[in-house]
Amino acid sequence: MITARALAGIPEVRPGDDLGALIADAARSAGIGDDDVLVVAHKVISKAEGAVVALADVTPEPEAEVLAHQHDKDPRHVQVVLDQTAELMRAERGVLICRTHHGFVCANAGVDASNTGPADTVLTLPRDPDASARRLRAALRTALGVAPAVVVADSFGRAWRHGQVDVAIGLAGLTPLVDWRGRTDRNGRELRATWIAIADEAAAAADLARTGKDSGEPAVAIGGLGAHVSSEDGEGVGPLLRGRDEDLFP
Repeated sequence: MITARALAGIPEVRPGDDLGALIADAARSAGIGDDDVLVVAHKVISKAEGAVVALADVTPEPEAEVLAHQHDKDPRHVQVVLDQTAELMRAERGVLICRTHHGFVCANAGVDASNTGPADTVLTLPRDPDASARRLRAALRTALGVAPAVVVADSFGRAWRHGQVDVAIGLAGLTPLVDWRGRTDRNGRELRATWIAIADEAAAAADLARTGKDSGEPAVAIGGLGAHVSSEDGEGVGPLLRGRDEDLFP
């Protein structure tokens, strides 16, 4: 049985806060264990790590000014997006599709203006979400004596479909993918494409456990995935990312 429960009692996170201690306090009363998966919204990690940008401090460069004019955006916001972008893949109908320095392909390089705290600020993704997940897992091990797997999650859109789904952008202690290719289905037919994104599915399930995007519930404990949790932190989200040579929609 898979369970998902949002952790209560985590306060508003600010730059410099000890996020590990804040989440450990909430996880202690929830009885979280080694076989659980803790899914944490990237925004609280970005806030704690100081990835908050005040637009008043941003000076847009010419490319940002042009894109902002073409797409009816704040040029300062666009400049922050470009700063987080390794490659601008496409700009159309007010959306900038970017490949971030992490290798993620997403809208606006993951730069977000919702639930950021102070007015006229935006949040960027953590500099190294895998490292953030490992630090948080280590903090929980120290504080609670248990080391649940940690998934850092963000909302991404998807090709061909409306709506957003939370996916894993950072990972420690959870198998990212389970490969069924070469195995057989219940009728004995060989499976050739079945490759299950365990970490992304955990992130999506966690988002459903929150009462809403305005709930102030950034951490969710997922139970029932112990078969995919390991004592080692593992290689992070890298295996989930499709390389440019495999990307059918560059």
